[in-house]
Amino acid sequence: MIYWDIFWSFLIANLLGYGGGPATIPLIQIEVVNKNGWMTISEFGDVLAIANALPGPIATKMAGFIGYELGGVLGAVLALAATILPSALAVILLFKFVNLFKDSPKVKLMTKSVQPVIAVLLAVMAYQFFLTAFEDSGALHLILLAVVSYLTLIRYKVHPSLVIFGALFYGGIFLS
Repeated sequence: MIYWDIFWSFLIANLLGYGGGPATIPLIQIEVVNKNGWMTISEFGDVLAIANALPGPIATKMAGFIGYELGGVLGAVLALAATILPSALAVILLFKFVNLFKDSPKVKLMTKSVQPVIAVLLAVMAYQFFLTAFEDSGALHLILLAVVSYLTLIRYKVHPSLVIFGALFYGGIFLS
């Protein structure tokens, strides 16, 4: 039964996740953390941080890891298949219509209308991560990491993956 649950959860999240990885992440969180209770919000945040630091599409990296943790190799394969299947089917089935509707004002408006929804989903997820980090790490560590991350990203233009690795290193030393 766990294999069906893994497949169905990732299929639903990726079927509804219009817009790629950023749109899919909150939906994966809802399935994995809120609905099925397979991970805590803190564990999901750790998986998200590691997946962000590695190259490639984020949804497939998260699906592979979470699927493997829950159901071994078969769980990883099912989670990856469910992640890739909606996009692959859409490309195959809708390819003929791309040229017909690519300049349609309605399609452009629909695409623009989805962006605020994605922003709200990401904001809610970031707020949940903030609360979890505050409870688990304490205010001092949270403020220190936030200020140092902000300065390195905005002021010194350090690549985000290096900031993530730095935060992981800091957490491994001072928060474990």
